[in-house]
Amino acid sequence: MSDKAAAEKPAGRPMRYPYTFSAKIAQFPIKHYVKNQWIWRYYFIAAIACVPVFYKISKLANSEGNKKAWAESQAKEHAEHH
Repeated sequence: MSDKAAAEKPAGRPMRYPYTFSAKIAQFPIKHYVKNQWIWRYYFIAAIACVPVFYKISKLANSEGNKKAWAESQAKEHAEHH
């Protein structure tokens, strides 16, 4: 039990001004931001919700019919310019 209590308590006092980048990261209140800002809650939900939509768009864009239509339109455009 004493080991757990010692692990939760910081070893020393925090720096008055964190000069190094690692000290700034160590003192950053990430728990406060995750708790109080809406973007953290909805970011992961939105990312998971978008995966099936992006998958469907990718499948449609890379289908054989679309590739053939794209090649035909590019050949027609190339023929007009040259």
